[in-house]
Amino acid sequence: MVRLINDSNIKILTNTAYTILRLQEKFTHIENYNHPETPACVFAMWHANQFLVHGIKNRAHLSILISNSIDGQIVADVCENWGFKVIRGSSGKKGSVESTMQMISRLKEGESVAVMVDGPHGPLHKVKNGAIKVAQMSGAPIIPVTWFSPQKTFISLPSWDKMKTPCGKCNILNIYGEPIYVKHDASDDELASVKENIKTQLESLDKSAPEIYKEALKNNLWNQKD
Repeated sequence: MVRLINDSNIKILTNTAYTILRLQEKFTHIENYNHPETPACVFAMWHANQFLVHGIKNRAHLSILISNSIDGQIVADVCENWGFKVIRGSSGKKGSVESTMQMISRLKEGESVAVMVDGPHGPLHKVKNGAIKVAQMSGAPIIPVTWFSPQKTFISLPSWDKMKTPCGKCNILNIYGEPIYVKHDASDDELASVKENIKTQLESLDKSAPEIYKEALKNNLWNQKD
């Protein structure tokens, strides 16, 4: 069976995706709520919310972990064209040690990294160990983050993770949780507790997002009314 994405068309697909997303960016307005003013952290998000990285401040100092798959190559090329840094690899797979060390190195240099904690293939909303390991070895905090908009232009795609994306004019709020620190000598029970904390915070952020958005709207955060 011929793959829809292959070496012969990957550049065309990358350029097409980049052009479409750059056009959408003109109509996307992302504001931040409770953004951590930390010099370096591990932003942890569900795979469905990966596009929220566009609202994170200072993208030139943000590295995104992207899988080594051919599909991931398109995402990586688009991200680099957009001004992000990219680290290729996946937790538990070939290249995971190298990608882990790259993330630790960049955190120690004062930069941040973004990790989709249930990606790239799920299971849905099951936190994996990668972000926790990086935080433990670097000393940087994990910051859970989600995004939300009640507008009809904030849609879910028909993918395994129901990826969310704006489609048209859209005001979106990035909502950040509280820092989670991982002790260098953390026990297995403590690591399990960290994993549960990440999941709990992400679920709580999603649940509270509509009310937080309403408050942001009252404060005229986007300098306009929906």
